Amino acid sequence: QVQLVESGGGLVQPGESLRLSCVSSETTFSMRAMGWFRQAPGKQREMVATITSGDRTDYAASVKGRFSISRDNSQKTVYLQMNNLKSEDTAVYYCGRFSGSYTYGTPEIGPQGTQVTVSS
Repeated sequence: QVQLVESGGGLVQPGESLRLSCVSSETTFSMRAMGWFRQAPGKQREMVATITSGDRTDYAASVKGRFSISRDNSQKTVYLQMNNLKSEDTAVYYCGRFSGSYTYGTPEIGPQGTQVTVSS
């Protein structure tokens, strides 16, 4: 079973930055589309950003221009750089993988997540 381990969350003030990391145990990581998802208290989980195996990216409208997703296939890691954080970005952030190279279908979401809290 593939393991996805997220890290990098924390407590920051509005306007500050964080970088999240997700390390995958999958040997074919480079062929897999990946994504970041988040769930705030009392809300449904939502897509934040995705990246295909060919590095095509997509973002939720609420984070476009502030967040950046990237991947390092040699480290089997996907990153989420979050700049100019806002209180509404507070959530548990999860890493997810798609079944193929593109972002089709329902992703498999890591069970752990990492907490991001933006508060003054």
